[in-house]
Amino acid sequence: MSLVIGIDVGGSTTKIVGIENGKTIKSPMNITANDPITSLFGAFGKYLYDNNIALDDVEHVMLTGVGASGVTTPIYGLPTTHVDEFQADGLGARFDSGLDRLVVVSMGTGTTLVHVDGDKISHIGGISMGGGTLQGLSHLLLKTTHISEVVEMASHGDISHINLQIKDISKKDIEGLPMYATASLFGKVVNSNATPNDIAKGIICMVLETIGSCAVLSQVSQGIKDFVLIGNLTRLPECHVIFPMMETLYGVRFHIPEHSCHCTALGAALSYNKNR
Repeated sequence: MSLVIGIDVGGSTTKIVGIENGKTIKSPMNITANDPITSLFGAFGKYLYDNNIALDDVEHVMLTGVGASGVTTPIYGLPTTHVDEFQADGLGARFDSGLDRLVVVSMGTGTTLVHVDGDKISHIGGISMGGGTLQGLSHLLLKTTHISEVVEMASHGDISHINLQIKDISKKDIEGLPMYATASLFGKVVNSNATPNDIAKGIICMVLETIGSCAVLSQVSQGIKDFVLIGNLTRLPECHVIFPMMETLYGVRFHIPEHSCHCTALGAALSYNKNR
C-alpha cells in the first residue's frame, strides 16, 4: 500500500483523509479535542487503528490548517510536510468536483475564496462571515452555541417572518428579481411576531445568503459560473434550498461535492504528488 495522509488541523477539530496509490480516497474522518495538537494526534492514531494501517504503510503526511503551524516535528517519525491551506482548498475542490475552472467557497469560521484555473490556484479574498458568525449570533439571540440545536430549531422556523422579500414591497414583477428574492435580511422582524425557531432560520439563511452573494459578485467581471462549496456549513439543510434559489437569481452553479467537509485535508494529500 502507498498511502499519503492529508490532515487539516483546525482550532479544535482535525479532519483526516488518505489517498491510496495517488487516486483513491480512503476513509475521511473527524476528531474534536480541546486543542489542535491533541486533536491532530488523536485523529492520526484513530485513523490508523480504525483502518488497520501500519506506520510502514504511510508514505507521507501532509499537514495544513491554522492548527498545523504549531507542529514542528515529523508525525511519529514519518516524512511530514506543511501545505498552504489555499492550495489545499483548490486541489481538493477541483478533484472532488471534477471541475477545472471554479471558485472554491471555503465556509469555515469565516469564508475564503480561492480561484482555480487548471493548475493555477490563487487566494482571491474572503469575508468575515461563516460558522463563527452563526455560533455568535445564536449565543446572543437564542442562548445556545450548539449548532445542532440551532439546526433543529430552524427546521420548524418560517423565513417569511424574518426576511423582507420582493413580494412584500412590490405587487409587480421586477426585471431580474423573482418575487421570492430577499430584499432585506431580518428586515421584517420589526413588524412580525418572530419565534425563536424563526430567528434560528433567519440566522442560518443570513449567513448562507451573504456568503453566496459575495462569492458570485466577486467574479462578475471574470465570467466564472461554477462555485464549489466546502467546509462544515455545507451540512446545513438550508444549503439545499438557498443555493438553488441563488443559482436561478444569478445564473450560476453551486456545487457541494461528496467530500465537501474534508476537501482541504483531501487537497493536502493530493499536493504530495503535485509537488513531487
